[in-house]
Amino acid sequence: MKIVILDAYTENPGDLSWDALKQFGELTVYDRTPYDDKEIARRIGDAEIVLTNKAPISKAVMDTCPGIRFIGVLATGYNIVDVKYAREKGIPVSNVPAYGTASVSQFAIALLLEICHHTAHHAQAVSEGRWASCPDWCFWDYPIIELEGKTMGIIGFGRIGQSTGMIAKALGMRVLTYSRSVRESGKAIADYVDLDTLLAESDVIALHCPLFPETENIINKDTISKMKDGVIIINNSRGQLVVEKDLADALNSGKVYAAGLDVVSTEPIKDDNPLLKAKNCFITPHISWATKEGRQRIMDCTERNIQAFISGAPENVVN
Repeated sequence: MKIVILDAYTENPGDLSWDALKQFGELTVYDRTPYDDKEIARRIGDAEIVLTNKAPISKAVMDTCPGIRFIGVLATGYNIVDVKYAREKGIPVSNVPAYGTASVSQFAIALLLEICHHTAHHAQAVSEGRWASCPDWCFWDYPIIELEGKTMGIIGFGRIGQSTGMIAKALGMRVLTYSRSVRESGKAIADYVDLDTLLAESDVIALHCPLFPETENIINKDTISKMKDGVIIINNSRGQLVVEKDLADALNSGKVYAAGLDVVSTEPIKDDNPLLKAKNCFITPHISWATKEGRQRIMDCTERNIQAFISGAPENVVN
């Protein structure tokens, strides 16, 4: 059986190994593949198993490569595959669910703590000699914020949202959530409320919801107007949840004190993104998921997905 990985680098830049997949057949690994149907189809060739992270598998690609029998997505999101057409052709598409729960929730809190303490900034100040030349035994030039007693509102309360909520509770925060489904496990962590209540009462708002038509642009000038003055917004879910100009305007006016973002609407970020010049906006390059432990879980689950397919009982099938 021939296996092709179209864009392996972000999942494994060299600190992990694909060798476990060689047990299933001949393995070809491409670090990156241009997002072009013809080139994608050329690289797939007559392979039966195709693994992709962000390289799209379209109807045209599947028609050009009739040998495809299984598509594995090296991520949880699978919108880069035409899953409906794959189903029509009898091709199961499997993803990797839940691999990043700990990593992503940890990173959400890391963004929040950086906003509260400006740790990197103050460490750099020490390296520049500013502490050594200070007349006092300590100094700071940003407000330092304590989280205990404050309220975190989490939009979306699945695995990652609940994990973030548990960390927030451990920091002494009250936790609210607005979610399309109510879970018993969630009730032990947060109070379920309507969106307007969450917006009005939260000191920190974290986004952990999927991108659906009803959640796209959920952070906009209207919802921001319902928030507390000086609110902090954290988003390491999907960039399209935020109207970026509206958030930039709110940051520059001070309505929103700060934002910690690991995602933007177009990635890599464009030079004209208004958030790049907004006040108190901390942007990281979509790395919440990228712990070595999380990436190893992707590889392990992908191995199990392929084994299940070969055994005739595919797992984690999304179509």
